Amino acid sequence: MVRQDIVPKMVASGHLALPNEGLPARVPSVRSLRALDALNFFLADVRDGIGPYLAIYLLTTRHWDPARIGVAMSVMGVAAVVTQTPVGALVDRLTQKRLLVVIAALFIGINCVTIAIFGNFYAIVTAQAVSGVVAATFLPAIAAISLGLVSHKKLAARIGRNEAFNHAGNVGVAILAGLVGHFIGYEWIFYLVTVAAAASILSALFIKAEDIDHRLARGAKSAKDSVEEHPSGAAALLTDRRIVFFALAVTLFHFANAAMLPLAGQLLSTGKTRGASLSLSACIIAAQLVMVPVATWAGRGATRWGRRPIFLIGFAVLPIRGFLYTLSDNSLFIIAVQFLDGIGAGIFGVLWVLVVADLTKGTGRYNVTQGVIATAQGSGAAFSNLLAGYIVEAAGYNAAFLSLAGIAAVALAVFYFTVPETKDVTEAEQPCGVLSAAAIN
Repeated sequence: MVRQDIVPKMVASGHLALPNEGLPARVPSVRSLRALDALNFFLADVRDGIGPYLAIYLLTTRHWDPARIGVAMSVMGVAAVVTQTPVGALVDRLTQKRLLVVIAALFIGINCVTIAIFGNFYAIVTAQAVSGVVAATFLPAIAAISLGLVSHKKLAARIGRNEAFNHAGNVGVAILAGLVGHFIGYEWIFYLVTVAAAASILSALFIKAEDIDHRLARGAKSAKDSVEEHPSGAAALLTDRRIVFFALAVTLFHFANAAMLPLAGQLLSTGKTRGASLSLSACIIAAQLVMVPVATWAGRGATRWGRRPIFLIGFAVLPIRGFLYTLSDNSLFIIAVQFLDGIGAGIFGVLWVLVVADLTKGTGRYNVTQGVIATAQGSGAAFSNLLAGYIVEAAGYNAAFLSLAGIAAVALAVFYFTVPETKDVTEAEQPCGVLSAAAIN
């Protein structure tokens, strides 16, 4: 029971939403929220395939040259670029969002096994391409499920929580991957990701379908909004200069960022037949341990101070990180530099989803716009690995890191001069644990 005398105070302070308010409180079940936590945890490495471990696997086990490794690393990103926008539109349209996550995780698991068993160039490139197509589902689907569960008011805290669990999952997978790669063999890392994919499938199925409001999930202002039947035209979104410049900024950011960790892994692996997976895992763990608190802080900070000042910090650390890589190839130094990756990626993972939600609120085009922005990110990431591979081949690792640092500086300038604050200052966000009238009864 809740004392009747405190109800008016809770309503006045914004900690209680009554059913007749314009923006109704979302009260999803505890089971669905915990399942979403688990889904983000297990999807940690699943949504990006096997990530930088593929680079050291191809270098040390398959003995590929850096240029071919760049192709293999890029093809997943290229495939994602082609499919991100239509997948976003599909997530907007369909109510079977959990099923999309299940299908995508299943294919990632199959592709990891394929890479471990069939080591030739064409098998790996094909598996990477398929992974890129299905992995494009994860980001818009998880964001849509989150928005459909908790509404706009609590989205910042929820996305911060999602990213914190995702980074915690990355720490766990990195520890296991380092040990498995060192003591058993690099190919067993792919089997480990397959197990994580299976756990992701189970977690998605535990989210209750009835807890997801699909009108909110696609960007309606409230569950009563008629945007489901009359969404804004896609052309209206693409002519919004804020969206265009934000897409350009994130493209340049990912162009600079995507190849840095794989290059660091290759640098640590050069001349070594063992121990490379442990060093790379240490790099990943260093960053992910920082990302967990940073993601939580970014979600809260975006509510308190706005999106722009927090995002600027994330953009600013990237050129610094790229430059620092050129100062030493010592393993401990490179691992220390990875702490900056934790700050940048921890902020970026939370803020870009919130900015897109801000820019598309009331349009009914949240997920397709996410797809457009994700396409921009994927374009930068795909060509980052491709370009970096050829620069290393022609001029060495330092030249590649400096080139990426320069692109990161341009990304910072574009964001600073062209992207305004997007947070609606008229709305106060609520924590995920907010009470509702239904909870009182």
